[in-house]
This record gives sequence, C-alpha cells and structure tokens, in this order.
Amino acid sequence: MEMSRIDRSGALMLPIAELMAGGDRLHVANDAGQVHARLQAYLDALPIAAGLVERSGDGRHTLLACNRSFERVFGDVEGRWGPLNAFIDKHGAVLGIRHSFAWGESMIGGRHFRVNFAPIEGPVPRHPLTLVSLIDNTAAIETERSLRFEMLHDNLTGLPNRLAFTEALDEAIDEGNAAGFAVIALNLTRFSRVNESIGSIAGDELIITVARRMVTAMREGDLLARMTGDEFGILVRLVDGPGDALHVARRLREALAQPLRLSDLEIRIDCAAGLAVWHEQTPSSHDIIRNAQFALKRSKTSGRIEVYEPGEAGRAQRRFSLETELRRAIDAEQLSLAFQPLIDLDTGHIAGFEALARWQHPERGAIPPIEFITVAEEAGLIVPLGRWVVEKAVATLRSWDDRAGKRLPIYLGVNVSPVQLARDQIGVVVEEALARHGIDGQRMTFELTESSIVADPARAAGVLDALKALSCRVAMDDFGTGYSSLASLQRLPIDVLKIDRQFVKGMLDDRDSTAIIRAILSLANALGMSTIAEGIECRQAARTLGALGCRVGQGFYFSRPMPEEEAFDYLIRGPVTPP
Repeated sequence: MEMSRIDRSGALMLPIAELMAGGDRLHVANDAGQVHARLQAYLDALPIAAGLVERSGDGRHTLLACNRSFERVFGDVEGRWGPLNAFIDKHGAVLGIRHSFAWGESMIGGRHFRVNFAPIEGPVPRHPLTLVSLIDNTAAIETERSLRFEMLHDNLTGLPNRLAFTEALDEAIDEGNAAGFAVIALNLTRFSRVNESIGSIAGDELIITVARRMVTAMREGDLLARMTGDEFGILVRLVDGPGDALHVARRLREALAQPLRLSDLEIRIDCAAGLAVWHEQTPSSHDIIRNAQFALKRSKTSGRIEVYEPGEAGRAQRRFSLETELRRAIDAEQLSLAFQPLIDLDTGHIAGFEALARWQHPERGAIPPIEFITVAEEAGLIVPLGRWVVEKAVATLRSWDDRAGKRLPIYLGVNVSPVQLARDQIGVVVEEALARHGIDGQRMTFELTESSIVADPARAAGVLDALKALSCRVAMDDFGTGYSSLASLQRLPIDVLKIDRQFVKGMLDDRDSTAIIRAILSLANALGMSTIAEGIECRQAARTLGALGCRVGQGFYFSRPMPEEEAFDYLIRGPVTPP
C-alpha cells in the first residue's frame, strides 16, 4: 500500500482515500471512527511529531489527528489547545498555503524545532488540510553554538579571536554611524625574548596575565581580541573623535608599563601600538586591520604610538609588486651593473670601479637602488641578488682584461648587504667566482657597512677572514656613521675606510666635518689602512681631500655610474676631469 509521495511542487500527497474502508470519502464516510483510526495509525507510524490540521472557511484551524510525539511537544491536545492554538495562530498564513511545501524554525517549550507544512490532497476536501511535522533540532543548534563559540574565541585567554574581531568590524562598517570607530594593533615587543627565557608554559601564563590587565583598562563598548601569539586588536568606538583611540592606546600602554609578577619573577613588557581610523574610503575590515598593522610596524621602530598615514597601503602594494617582479628579473638576469670610477687623488689615474646594481624596469623605468635593494632584503632576495652581483663583477673584470689584451691595473669594489652578510656563505661564493673566471682576489674589494659589522662582530670577523684568505681587500663603508668601536676596528682585518659622503659634502662650509675627516684620515694612517672619500662633487673638495692625505675619491665630479661599455671606454680613454 502506497503511504505517501512527493509531487513536483514539493507537496506531500497523502492518498487519504486509501485510508478509508471501501473507498468511502473522508467527509462522507459512513464509519467516521474507522477513518479516524486509519488516519491515527498513519500518523503514529511516522518517526517524527506530526499532526493533521484543517482550516475552516472562517479561518479557524482544527487539529484532526496527531501522534504521541506531537502531543509531547504541545502537551494535552484534547480540549485544551493552549500552546497548539498559539502556534497555529502564529503560523496560520503558512497553514493556508495549498500548493507548496513550506518550513520554518520555531521555539516551542524552550526547544528548537524545524516545522514543516505540507498541503494534503484529499478526495475533494471541504476545507484545506495541512500536515504539520516537527523535527527537534535542539541538540544540533546547541552543538553549533558551542562550536561557533570555540571558533570565535581564543582558547588560551578566552578573548575573541581574529575571526570574531573581523566580524565585529564588519558589523561596525555596516552600521556606518557618523562618529565611526578605530582599530588599534598592539604588539608585545619583548615577548619572544621573555618566552625564550622562561619557557612556553610560563609564556602562556604571561599572555593570560597581560590579557587580564588589558581588559581592566578597556572602556565599556570597546572590543579586545587576541589576533596572533603576542598581537592584540582593539576596536574603539569613537565618541569624541579620533582622540578617543589615542586615549585608549595610551591607557593600554600605561597598564602594561607596570611590572608583571609571574611566580618569583618580575617582568616588564614593552608594547608597540599603531592605530587606523575608519573612513568611508576604507573598503573592508581586512583593510583597516592592515592599515593599523602598517602603523604598528612604524611604532616598533619609533617607540611611539603611530597613526596610519594615507598612502602606506599603496606603497606596500608597490613593494609587494616589486618583490614579484624583482624575483623574475633576477631569475631572467634582467638586471645590470653600473660602474663608478675610483680616482687616485694624487695622480688622477683610475684606481678601480665600484660595481653597483641597476634595474631598468620595462614599464616603470629605472627603479632606484635604495628601493629595490630594500625590497630584496625584506623579501629574502638579497642572497641571490648579491651572488649575481659578485658573479657579474668578476666576469666583467675578466672580460675587460680579455678586451685589453692584458691584466688591467684596476680593482672592482662590490657592496655586501648586511642581510647577505648574515645569511650567505660569502667566502664560498667569492672563491667559486674567482676560480671560474681566473681572477686574482687582490683585484676585488668587498665593502661592508659599518652598522652591519657592529651588529654581529663575530660573524663579520668570520666573513672577513674568509675574504682575506682569498687575498681580497675589505673596506668599511660609510665609516663614521655606525658607531663602531676602535677596538673592533683594530681587531677586524679591514684594509680601507670609506669616508661617508655626508662629511665630504659639508667639509667646505663646516669645520666640524673637516675635523672629522682629519680624524678619520689620521686613524686610518695609524692603523695602516687606506681611505676612499665618497660624494665628491667639485674640484675644490677633491683637491682639499688630496691635500689632507686621502688617497682615493669618487663622486659625480669625476663621473656618474656608467654602463659596462661606457666604463670600459672611460678606462681606456682615461678620466677627463682633473683631480
């Protein structure tokens, strides 16, 4: 016997005629009790709460039959219709639908139900019939709520996590109130060092303690979230303008400035804070979080609370784009070297050239070295770039010798980035390049900045020793700006001191600059080192430096950096500008 079927409209087709003996109609049956019994048997066979409701012409609803599960939901349905009538009145419009299946969610007796309404096709019924069935979704909904809570909260501190913070920002953006809001990105700047010292378990306890202290400093209505390990985000509702965000940031920093007691330890935690104020041009929650993190990055350097400046995102996108294109340019060897001559200030002869990386972008034109070198250092591309420069410089020197038909009496200077110094095996790279092209190490000078040597003297000493073992010369670039100690200068195998251009530029008008240059020259002479002055832009500066005892100079007065072919011609022709 067919019990039910679904037509194309989704309506449940209940063959009520088959429930009645002898094919009698429901409303004209001779034995109404027998029909009711058959209906009841059908409903009792269903595994869910179900009842058959009739709607009369005046809009009233009557429950014709229901199963026990249905009774347990609504209580006593015989004569006292309280909860059921209220439910039917609430959903009366849906119950009146004749030709489509409908459903909804409803709270009944404190539990969550999915309620289905299915029109019934009976044999010419006097009034519309609807099968009402209920599925208890309470357990599923409570589980979903529990999982969602866990999904939106940090399991260590109990604070909202990044996802919850983003959702709150989206809601704030949708509200679009006139006062607006701001986002503060706050980072514990010394946490990694503390975590390494006291262990991860104590580090977790420290994060919990920090979170509690920050909560006490929050204003009502603002939201604190833990974004990552030691970074927090604060959503600040602005009442009196952007100053509110600065006020909250200061309160948080002051709260964390007080020492934290952890077991027997007293720990001081520094924090950096950057904030971004929402405005209509900020497209999304992700953008304002990113803007606050840009400001946070500056705060780590400045030590102050920093506010996002318009244009930072554009500059970051440009750097990211340059990173991708620089990687391709390095792989495809699309970069080039320019060569700036180093002139002997006594004789006017060419002592050598400094090899400088250049990038001519096919669409953007010349990219300044300060820009793409910085991108290379941040993106980890400085190692392949530095290796390419070494290889290209040594190969160029070999090529010039071959073209001249003799060993040219010059050397090439190559810069070594501080990041390359820390990450690469420079000695091995140089040794392989020299061997590959048959160049004597005495004809190569490697320039390291004073700050990179001071940052890691032990590693710098190892690199310098490896270069000296290859007979290469070592120059300390930008000397006088990196605060190196005389002890390290004496201990390290340095051959050349390069006098920074800022002293050369001011020497003609500033006695202090001249005094500093005299001191550097005297120091180099006492330590047996030679000197190179950078940034010479006029004949008077060249002559003055030569008179003071500086041996070599470079700068625009002699020549700007030149492509390889022009540099070779300049070398063969000789300088046209007298020292």
